Amino acid sequence: MSHIAIDARIINSSTGRYVERLLHYLQQIDHTNNYTVLVRKKDKNYWQPTAANFTVKVADFDNYSFAEQFGFNKFLKQLRPDLVHFCMPQQPILYHGRKVTTFHDLTLVRTYNSDKNWLIYHAKQVVGKFVFKRVARSNDHIITPSKFTRQDLHDFAGIPLDKMTVTYESADITPASPKAYKLPYKKYLLYVGQQSDYKNIKRLGDAHQKLLTKYPDLGLVLVGNKNASAKLNERYFKEKKYKNITYTGFADDTELSWLYSHAAAYVFPSLMEGFGLPGLEAMNYGAPVISSNTTCLPEVYGDAAIYFNPNDTNNIAGTIDHLLSDDKLRADLIKKGYQQVKKYSWHRMAEQTLAIYEHVLRK
Repeated sequence: MSHIAIDARIINSSTGRYVERLLHYLQQIDHTNNYTVLVRKKDKNYWQPTAANFTVKVADFDNYSFAEQFGFNKFLKQLRPDLVHFCMPQQPILYHGRKVTTFHDLTLVRTYNSDKNWLIYHAKQVVGKFVFKRVARSNDHIITPSKFTRQDLHDFAGIPLDKMTVTYESADITPASPKAYKLPYKKYLLYVGQQSDYKNIKRLGDAHQKLLTKYPDLGLVLVGNKNASAKLNERYFKEKKYKNITYTGFADDTELSWLYSHAAAYVFPSLMEGFGLPGLEAMNYGAPVISSNTTCLPEVYGDAAIYFNPNDTNNIAGTIDHLLSDDKLRADLIKKGYQQVKKYSWHRMAEQTLAIYEHVLRK
């Protein structure tokens, strides 16, 4: 029996689904080890264990802060776990116990977000590059959600490939809301998620406007919290007097399932991803997927999506038009999407992760 601490401080964030699903299935498959799940104070009641060998403890330390480097380090030493799983790279670099880290992607060091202060963001990137390399090299094992991210981390930090394991994520089905989501158009393209620059939402808006000539009633629905980056994109669309674009703000799981289920297509224009979970979720609800051809996305979606060059607005618009004008292609993608989703399993991801814990603990 070992004591495993899981740093779940990101559980209520955009990558929190990974952490929540990991915890959900670990409770089902591991009744031997004891787990302490570490969360921020604001999330103390966000996730509650159902198994007796899991407990929640508050570790209220900001990401990339001095408190994280020194206070969290002291906290972990006092906790004295046999192993810590950091579910994101941010962690005390001076912590020397057994540890496993999940690197979801390298967007922090590979991209820039214009909603951030330029100087502060680039300073954070300099620190981030140092920390990421130090963390990757000092961990006993690294987990990545795709082969692309594993190779990217190998190229970035020189980590041996056999020190990293790919544990693919998955997608769940949530019953749709019984009430139709109120939208001003019947046919719409859907995007779900953050709107940072690398998500490429401005070009998606540009492509959508080109399509209105042929499809004047086609909407573009953007789902997600209306934060600074989303507001910047919204301002861009208003300045250009773009039509038929709707920001829903946050949508809960039942609302989101309705939006996926009724979309003409799910469009993912991102320039960089570590896995691309929303596209799989869309497939789960029968939405055909049109995706960027970059980074991990062809690896994850296979032939269950059609692809475009995300830097070419005409290519984005043309690929969407190809789907909207071809009912046979749409039906084929929907069928392939259902099959593609079956290749992924949160339960298997948790089993692989537990095997990594056990491997590190045997060292």
